[in-house]
Amino acid sequence: MSWYILILAGLFEIGWAIGLEYSDGLSKPVPTVGTIVALIISMVLLAQAVKDLPIGTAYAVWTGVGAVGTATLGIILFDEPASLARISFIGVIVIGIVGLHAVSGGH
Repeated sequence: MSWYILILAGLFEIGWAIGLEYSDGLSKPVPTVGTIVALIISMVLLAQAVKDLPIGTAYAVWTGVGAVGTATLGIILFDEPASLARISFIGVIVIGIVGLHAVSGGH
């Protein structure tokens, strides 16, 4: 269950990271509130996940999910570059996340 909570925390991390773009430097009230709410939820879920998962693994996966999702949405929503190299390195992060899960041994 902790892994599901951790992935959900990572999804909320994506939400607050993307929210930063929409909030225009936290100057737009509605996107700013959404960003702050997503940040709080992400942190609370991460804190719950680390009750059962090693902090190093949980933090690496949390940031990895956030990085992959935010980079991918940056390409889709904000017309950021989608070069082969960039997509390949995003894939390397995904491999790292899967690898950490595989070697977590019962956690």
